[in-house]
Amino acid sequence: MTHMPAPLDFALTFIWEDLPPECRSRVRLCLLDLVGIAIGGAQTRLSRIIGDHAHAEFGGNLPMLLDTRSASASGVALAAGMTIDALDGHDGYNPAKGHIGCPTFAGLWPLAHRHTADGRDLLTALAVGYEFGARVSEAQHATAPDYHTSGSWGAVTVAAAGARIAGLSHTQARHALGIAEYHGPRSQMMRCIDHPTMLKDGSGWGAMCGVSAIDLAARGFTGAPAITVEDTPAVWADLGSRWAIMEQYFKPYPVCRWAQPPVESLLTLRRQHDLTSDQVARIEVETFHESTRLATRRPASTEEAQYSTSFPCAIAMVRGGITPADISDDALTDPEILRLSDSMIMREADKANAAFPNRRLARTTLVLKDGTKLQSDWHEPRWDATSPPSEAELRTKFRSLAVPAVGADRATAIENAIDRLETTSLAPLSQLLSQPISPETTSGNSA
Repeated sequence: MTHMPAPLDFALTFIWEDLPPECRSRVRLCLLDLVGIAIGGAQTRLSRIIGDHAHAEFGGNLPMLLDTRSASASGVALAAGMTIDALDGHDGYNPAKGHIGCPTFAGLWPLAHRHTADGRDLLTALAVGYEFGARVSEAQHATAPDYHTSGSWGAVTVAAAGARIAGLSHTQARHALGIAEYHGPRSQMMRCIDHPTMLKDGSGWGAMCGVSAIDLAARGFTGAPAITVEDTPAVWADLGSRWAIMEQYFKPYPVCRWAQPPVESLLTLRRQHDLTSDQVARIEVETFHESTRLATRRPASTEEAQYSTSFPCAIAMVRGGITPADISDDALTDPEILRLSDSMIMREADKANAAFPNRRLARTTLVLKDGTKLQSDWHEPRWDATSPPSEAELRTKFRSLAVPAVGADRATAIENAIDRLETTSLAPLSQLLSQPISPETTSGNSA
């Protein structure tokens, strides 16, 4: 393999100063959002299981995320990616039908520690990951008939963004991309939608695979050229001129993005008519096919609650919103939420199917107990790329997740460390994120 593809050259040579100022600000906010979701995810049973596994099976001396223990780079990446994925509230990219930030940050975090990268190095690599990941995900969707999880193309993204931190040569990096693509977890996303479990979006496994690919390539292991990078030139034509980091969506609620258009349309009706849940006989939703596949009405775990459309809608009708506490523990057996979840009727709509995946549409009808029917307009999720959250809203979201778990002082320190990362070492943030979640805040969360 002698020819060096242009996307790889971009990944290895891009510098922070070439990123427009608004994109630099967005990278920091994306990182803050990912850390906040990681703090929320670290309180789940899924995270505790994968942390124990990574520490026991992947020996090493690198700090694990939100844990006092250590593991190898691959082990840290696995646990970090699955911890973020444990709470389905992280950013995403509509054309990918998935999430770039989760596997990318999870893979870069241990590599930055192992290779003593500074804060700007981490931010630059993360920025590269968002640009690379947007395009490699679109390339994979164009070359593979099945809908695969984010971990599949996320592995290639980690290999590309992480190769610069690891100091790989162009030849080594090209092999790393080929290894990551070949071994990446081609896990079927709709299988996890139909049967929600702790498998989630494959991001942790993809991060682990990307880090492993870098390590293998550095040792001289070879890989075939990455098809998604080298055989899809049209996808890469605007690399460096169109900034995909500005096209990410954020999540106001910690549930699958596909459930959020119905939630928004329902909440709009709830506010407009000053309704309470006891006035509602049933909920009817028109939306796209994939959303109707989120069919768990009575979840027995937080994973099932996150991969449902009816249950989050019922929560929103009863409580006026959705928080992490609403998808775990006692909330799973709330009789009023279960009543409304059981009542929901979902129908596919041609309008919504035609718009997917670039737009996610839903329309809700509330049938009241007195026979009145109230129908919403068509709605999209909040905080989409076309109507993004403000910086203040994202910071409020971070604090809503972090303060109850780690306290106000540590949450503020994390926020400040990320804000200053461009001009500091990684050490201040690393010290803050290498501590566990406070035990007293997690003992009641058995999700």
